[in-house]
Amino acid sequence: INHTRVTEFIMQGLFDHPHHQGLFFGLFLCLYTAVVMGNSLIIAAIVLHPPLHTPMYFFIANLAIVDIFCTSSVLPKMMKNLMQEKKTISFDGCMAQLFAFTLSGGTELVLLTAMSYDRYVAICHPLRYVNLMTKRICISLAVGVWSVSITNSLVHTLLMLRLDFCGPKLIQHFFCEIPPLLALSCSSIYFNEIMIFIANTFLAMGNFLLTTVSYSFIIITILKIQSFKGKQRAFSTCSSHLLVVTLFYSSIIYTYIRPTSSDSLAKDKMAAIMYTLVIPTMNPLIYTLRNKEVKVAFGKIFSFRKK
Repeated sequence: INHTRVTEFIMQGLFDHPHHQGLFFGLFLCLYTAVVMGNSLIIAAIVLHPPLHTPMYFFIANLAIVDIFCTSSVLPKMMKNLMQEKKTISFDGCMAQLFAFTLSGGTELVLLTAMSYDRYVAICHPLRYVNLMTKRICISLAVGVWSVSITNSLVHTLLMLRLDFCGPKLIQHFFCEIPPLLALSCSSIYFNEIMIFIANTFLAMGNFLLTTVSYSFIIITILKIQSFKGKQRAFSTCSSHLLVVTLFYSSIIYTYIRPTSSDSLAKDKMAAIMYTLVIPTMNPLIYTLRNKEVKVAFGKIFSFRKK
């Protein structure tokens, strides 16, 4: 049967109240600016301040890049649609957004696992830390993180490109994500579902288990420390990362693992706002509020700009 191929999709959007669109545009613009500026400052501080040239901050810089990329893949188009009566996105634009969002999500997932391993080595094997987390090993871990994520995103996108979309073309979301797009396909999605299952099993569950194992050893090691100050010092080295991991996995689990209900769509949208905008906004704050070295680096950057 010959199908008329869809050349553009219509977005349902985030809100159903047109008279609030301008207000939300201003709010999201401020938050998007905060994401870009906050994470860019983190990257600049780590690059320009030599005391921050350590494995932990190397991975934090990668996380900041991922946060900017994740938010930029979704927010600009969403804000544009907020100010338009007809919220559309071209087929090619949708596939590009799907690739970018899947890439950023997968990268953050694997990157948080690499950061968990870094904290595990720092707390459980402090005397061997310099040898186990050399510059070469850190770069290899980062290359592995990005390679796995790019491969995963590319496979999902190519499998999506092979599908037929012949209508309806209303995406039940405010950006192009795999589940709402599969719901619109008029051809078999069998291979797509297999790939989703594989990705969920090895990429999502695998990284979750590795992160859990790392923190189990970290907690056991901290509990064995005799002095209270020693325990406090050890916990402070991983508290920021643990908070970021908790926020990220909480939003992912809430979105993809909870049972469906009549208001699942609205909950999906709120959860998506959480991991595409709120978490990238909070990450720079989490890593800087209690970190003296980063504050010193920020001070040097701003003092240099004043000169």
